[in-house]
Amino acid sequence: MQKVLIVVALIGISIWGLMGLADAQIAGSTAVGITVTEANRIAMGWSVKRSLLGKPVFNDVGEKIGRVQDLIVAPDRSVSYLIVGAGGFIGIGTHDVAIPVSQVHDRNGRLEMSGATREVVKAMPPFVYATDASRRDQFIERAEIDLTRARARVAELQDSSRNASGAARVALDRQVAVLQRDEKAAEDQIAEMKRAGASRWRQFERDVDAAIARLRKALDMAVG
Repeated sequence: MQKVLIVVALIGISIWGLMGLADAQIAGSTAVGITVTEANRIAMGWSVKRSLLGKPVFNDVGEKIGRVQDLIVAPDRSVSYLIVGAGGFIGIGTHDVAIPVSQVHDRNGRLEMSGATREVVKAMPPFVYATDASRRDQFIERAEIDLTRARARVAELQDSSRNASGAARVALDRQVAVLQRDEKAAEDQIAEMKRAGASRWRQFERDVDAAIARLRKALDMAVG
């Protein structure tokens, strides 16, 4: 019988230290934690510590394809992945791969991944933990996509303004000014984050997020 792995709640509890179930919560208060129903569902799932870490993973013909090294919850918490270390095979060195938990099942106490072979695992891209530098670079890359959109929109509005007159031109110029202001603010915040270095980038994450949010709002409101 297959067990459903409900890992997001487990990880959330361990990280944030949420305590208490629904029967311990005060009526009318802001609920923090999980309900009794959720607790029961979790109890039927897998324990990362007891049932996953260090456990071998087999394919459906009984061939060992690796061992569980870690569990990763995606940033948006929509999908979780088992990090499986596949090593010791002929032609395969140390090779960690990420496998969605939905592809691994508990069959009579043994973790199985149907259709997997050593060749399939070998062909999968290796999993590498993100560094502070890579996380910062990805964050900045996403932010700069919005900056690029803003610059293109400013150019479009300026072109429209040159061909407009009267109140229409005034309105377009106002939109350009707002976009340029928010674009400059976002650029300054990103530049400050870059100067801080990879190890301290999260100290500036909130300010950059706020600046990008204002820029996106200005983009959504810009018409013409």
